[in-house]
Amino acid sequence: MIFLRSALFMAWFVAVTLVMALVFLPLLVLPRKATVWMARLWATVTLSSLKLVCGTGMRVIGARPHGGVLVASKHMSMWDTLGLYLLLDDPGIVLKRELLYIPFFGWYLWKAAAIPIDRSAGADAMRRMIHAAQKALAAGRPILIFPEGTRKKPGAQPDYKPGVAGLYGLLKIPCVPAALDSGVYWNGFWKNPGAVSVEFLEVIPPGLKRHDFMPLLEQRIETATARLLEQAP
Repeated sequence: MIFLRSALFMAWFVAVTLVMALVFLPLLVLPRKATVWMARLWATVTLSSLKLVCGTGMRVIGARPHGGVLVASKHMSMWDTLGLYLLLDDPGIVLKRELLYIPFFGWYLWKAAAIPIDRSAGADAMRRMIHAAQKALAAGRPILIFPEGTRKKPGAQPDYKPGVAGLYGLLKIPCVPAALDSGVYWNGFWKNPGAVSVEFLEVIPPGLKRHDFMPLLEQRIETATARLLEQAP
């Protein structure tokens, strides 16, 4: 039954994504808000279909962040990008520049939310990322970053990159760690029934040194993530 539901959802997801990408293509020449509307619609349709077809819902623990904060989240599956995009209300998302080269998907991502980083460009990449993040903050939008830089399977060894500390230090804003267990429910092709848990943790105030900030961030995210995974069916 899980296989059939996963296959049905995947077929629906691909079809809806292709249709919306083509139908709404003219939005890319309009102001950014038009693309944001389309992106939120796509994420809403996707997660609603996931709930209907596969029985995979969502529960939120803690207060959702608003405004000019840095949200540093665990990353386990594609669900995270969709779910957090809706929960955070138009965040600027720090991501690899290569993702913007994907036809259609990358174009919409660039227009709606992307704060791209080119890891091969060194300090210049950090300056461009900071500039883009400051523009988002000036518009009252939060910044979302996945500190490990890529998806991790549930229980995998953590690997936090220093970019999050650079962003935190230069922007001088609070950081909200976020834990989740999405990898249990959205595992590649397989979509399992239940509720993805997203937990927004205690705020880390601005001004900490890198050697204090990084261990604190990792400890809070990993401790809460381990607890959510232990509670998951």
